[in-house]
Amino acid sequence: MNPIILDTETHTINGFPIEVAYAPCSFEQGVLGFDQSQLFDEFFSCPEPISYGAMAVHHILEADLADKPSYDTFRLPNHFDCLIGHNINYDIEAIKKCDPEINVKSICTLALARFAWPELETHTLSALFYFVSSDKGKARDYLRNAHSAKYDIWFTYIILKNICLKLGIKDMSSLHVLSEQVRTPKSMPFGKHKGIELKKIPKDYIQWVLGQELDPYLRKALEAVA
Repeated sequence: MNPIILDTETHTINGFPIEVAYAPCSFEQGVLGFDQSQLFDEFFSCPEPISYGAMAVHHILEADLADKPSYDTFRLPNHFDCLIGHNINYDIEAIKKCDPEINVKSICTLALARFAWPELETHTLSALFYFVSSDKGKARDYLRNAHSAKYDIWFTYIILKNICLKLGIKDMSSLHVLSEQVRTPKSMPFGKHKGIELKKIPKDYIQWVLGQELDPYLRKALEAVA
């Protein structure tokens, strides 16, 4: 498996990617490493204005995208076959607007963090970075750049490295297997049966939910008990 840690910033919620950053990572002697020398970080233009809500999060302005290549010119390098990110499904959907044929494995650090530290009140990238940092002042200085894709992939790496150390994960295959397991819900995440084990939910309700647009991992879990 040849993975990269990837993050996108979009022009609005579920919008076109206007910044994409990634860098390779790998295990060396059981310790996760991050190759900053191969960092990719680029802005892309898109056919719609940046929403003010998105602008307030990532602080990318229309002027930053002037003369930048169109979002649909972005392509993942062929030699990478796994994407790692915090809520990676969002980023995959973003880059699929560039290339609908993208079909790679993925590892979600959000799902892994929820599994590793279920006691935390929140599992946002910034909150987790504070949690794993011994020097909170230095963490705050770094986090002033949060929601820049270039910095977010580094925050993701630091959090993932701590997850691997806590759970004793020493190779990419085991990390991927665990990510797949923890991304598959065991209880209903929404609706009138929220929090109920999937196997205890009425079959007619499951069939109704399966007719809706769903997260693929929830769909897979529901189909297993339907």
